[in-house]
Amino acid sequence: MPLKRIKRSIHKLLCGLNVKSYVDDDDINNASIEPDKNELEVTLRSLSSKLEDLNTCNDLIVKHGAALQKTLSDIEPLNNGSAGSGTGGGSTDLATHVKTVNERATLFRITTNAMINACADYLDISQNQGKRWQRMLQYEHEQRLRLEEMVEQIAKQHSSLERQAKKSMLKVSLSTPTVPQNHNDSDEEFYDAVSEHTEEFQVALPHTRPKSVHRRNDSGVSQVSIDSLGANLGQAESESSESESDEQDVARVISARNGSAKSSKSLTKVKGDGSGSQDSLNTSLVPKPSRRSRRTKIPEKPSYSINLWSIMKNCIGRDLTKIPMPVNFSEPLSMLQRLTEELEYASILDRAAKCEDACEQLAYVAAFTLSAYATTTIRTGKPFNPMLGETYECDRTEDLGWRSFSEQVSHHPPTAATYAEGKDWTLWQEFTMSSKFRGKYLQIIPKGIAHLEFKKSGNHYTWRKVTTTVHNIIVGRLWVDNHGEMDITNHKTGDKCHLKYSQYSYFSRETPRKVTGIVSDLTGEARWVLTGTWDERLECAKILRTKSTSKGTPLFESGPHKLLWKFIKPPPENEKIFWFSHLAMQLNEPEEGVAPTDSRLRPDQRVMEEQDWDGANKEKVRLEEKQRAARKKREMEMDRAQTEGKPVIGYEPVWFKKQRNPVTGNPIHIYTGEYWQAKQNQEWSKCPDVF
Repeated sequence: MPLKRIKRSIHKLLCGLNVKSYVDDDDINNASIEPDKNELEVTLRSLSSKLEDLNTCNDLIVKHGAALQKTLSDIEPLNNGSAGSGTGGGSTDLATHVKTVNERATLFRITTNAMINACADYLDISQNQGKRWQRMLQYEHEQRLRLEEMVEQIAKQHSSLERQAKKSMLKVSLSTPTVPQNHNDSDEEFYDAVSEHTEEFQVALPHTRPKSVHRRNDSGVSQVSIDSLGANLGQAESESSESESDEQDVARVISARNGSAKSSKSLTKVKGDGSGSQDSLNTSLVPKPSRRSRRTKIPEKPSYSINLWSIMKNCIGRDLTKIPMPVNFSEPLSMLQRLTEELEYASILDRAAKCEDACEQLAYVAAFTLSAYATTTIRTGKPFNPMLGETYECDRTEDLGWRSFSEQVSHHPPTAATYAEGKDWTLWQEFTMSSKFRGKYLQIIPKGIAHLEFKKSGNHYTWRKVTTTVHNIIVGRLWVDNHGEMDITNHKTGDKCHLKYSQYSYFSRETPRKVTGIVSDLTGEARWVLTGTWDERLECAKILRTKSTSKGTPLFESGPHKLLWKFIKPPPENEKIFWFSHLAMQLNEPEEGVAPTDSRLRPDQRVMEEQDWDGANKEKVRLEEKQRAARKKREMEMDRAQTEGKPVIGYEPVWFKKQRNPVTGNPIHIYTGEYWQAKQNQEWSKCPDVF
């Protein structure tokens, strides 16, 4: 190729490369700092074009450098031959090759200059745009801080408004005198005279038609929920608009009280049914003497400050189970251990097993389901999400009369299977849930079904848990509310218990955390009424007579109240130990001989209990990465099996097997019954490497 033609080509290349930045410093200083998506795209395209030019120059330098080196290599033998022979022909060849070297050296120099210019242009654009992007990032940062301040201010105003509304309602209720109201003759209700030692209250009835409230029943999915859970203002409006329908879903109860008039928190001794008095109830919960000494305290919770909003602001609207959370929000227990903690009042089931009346037994079962929420009013710490294949055993047969075993059988969605057995009963459930963070509150909706069967009578009960809402996530003190409706069904006799957990409202005069319910037989006739609170106590009374008002509202007359369950006071200063109860403190106590997948051996949870929260966060990250790597490996093996036409087998639990339940017809993980024998033989070869 002639040298002039080559120079013209190189000149065109230089003209294409020598493009100045389309934005200089003055433009940057005068431009708006608001982000422009189109402008960013133009800048990225320009930088990409410059990068392609740099690659082109690099290829030319390599090409021309190699040609120059080859020409120089060809000159060396000609130079040596010309010096030895002294002929003119050698000089002519040498002059030709020198000319070629000059041309190739010129091309190499031009290409190198083009590379230098292209690098300068790329650097110039990067520096100029870097200044602009820095200003844009600063603008975004300021906007984010401003948004955070606005949200925090709104939350504070909301909290202040709620407090003022509560105070105003209290003042109105205290200052308003009781004035007899005039009623039309057609609206007056007349009832039989009752003793002065009576109590009147209302209980919830099963709905006769669909309503826009969140219900939990024992089979199928029939939840229709109000999305504004925890919004007390909206709740007040809905209460006023649905007052007419609510009247048809409640019944009035006139209950006899023994002795002098007492408050609703008084207790009447009951004889002849084996339930006894308050003293006997508390005595039945005291552990029997055991050869093993259980711990009575754990290391106190350290005081670490953390910016809650900096973590939760990116979680609004997302599923909580898919959000990585530091241990600062947790308590040193896994979800498997938290489910086991529901057996703290399992002595209720021991008393229920002695009942001859199936409806009375159902009342005790209702008390047991309610006792699971006893500590949630103050326990706001998040339990650790179990790793796939993680297990937990709790053998308290010697002192409490029961033992349980749990396994995390699925990771997405997170699902735990549990199995517990006492002397006269067996309890199993599959627990899974959905959770959404709504900014000011966190909503948790359980989805699993719990099963309970008594060995002597064969009565088989099922139920679903109610909704739990954690309030004041951003500002204020955290508090928990359990609300919704629960149906407990005896699949052998057809008896049912309908419980209503009243949602807390600043505008309601009802007792906070109130729970009411009805136990009815197969024909739908009400047999027992239930009343109490889910954080303190639950009482029942047998219905003696049923009447009906002119409006069609049932009126029940019941006998004396009987205590079914009463909350046990926690250890002193338990706010320093995550608000744990006596049983909760013992759940994570180290124990020899457990499976290598047991929650007690989980390193991040153990390190957190030992007050090393920084080490716990590091261990938590390590375990989560290990779990992701194991899941990716399983997915690759499944893809390979599918490609090769082999059966695709996903993850299978070790100690539970998924089967269709003959009672509900729903698939559920059933305990295989092999764990305790494996523990006795210390045979853990089937356990996966979890920790």
